[in-house]
Amino acid sequence: MVRLIKRYGGGSRKLYDTEESRYVSLEELAGWVRDGQRLQVVDSKTAEDVTAQTLAQVIYDEERRGVSLLPSDLLHEVIRRGGEAVQRGVEQFQDRVDRLVRAGVDRVKPLQEAREEMEMLRGRLEQLEQSLRELETHGGSPRRAASRRTAR
Repeated sequence: MVRLIKRYGGGSRKLYDTEESRYVSLEELAGWVRDGQRLQVVDSKTAEDVTAQTLAQVIYDEERRGVSLLPSDLLHEVIRRGGEAVQRGVEQFQDRVDRLVRAGVDRVKPLQEAREEMEMLRGRLEQLEQSLRELETHGGSPRRAASRRTAR
């Protein structure tokens, strides 16, 4: 769900959260975005969508406070090429994620096979322990104990 924020003009550029019915700061907007909240910011007079400008202001505000969100190389590319640079970065990120997911999936089958083999080995170990208990209880050689087991 998209959270609607109204920006009021004038010198203050106040931001009003329509969900909580209160004014909010750029820092609060940044926190919501970090938490996964999608925002839409509209100018209260014109109803113009000013989300991009407001998010750019959030980035500027964070940079001014010494919290670097974006490397300067990326900012240069965004200015130089506009949205194309950002789109290319998103596509590269998606490619990396896809490769990581595929690599993870490729590892799942060998892990499943290893688990199955471990279960089989546990079963065999239990059989061996049972045979040893029988030997300790009944005495005698391992062959006699094995022949007693098969005779049962």
